Amino acid sequence: MSTSSTDNDGQGMIVNPKPTADNQDWDGDDADRADRLRFEEEQAMIREQSEARAAKAAAEAGAAKKATA
Repeated sequence: MSTSSTDNDGQGMIVNPKPTADNQDWDGDDADRADRLRFEEEQAMIREQSEARAAKAAAEAGAAKKATA
């Protein structure tokens, strides 16, 4: 039997090497808490950067307004 390029040879398939009994993800485990904390820290950093950019833009606009007055 010859194989064509359209035959599924298994390449690209995702294989879970752990048995399902060993691969249970429990809601609220330490990894989930760490992910939430990391997400909250990233969001706080993004907010701080946005606020800093807004303050810088406001300062530049104020300086430009003074320069034209």
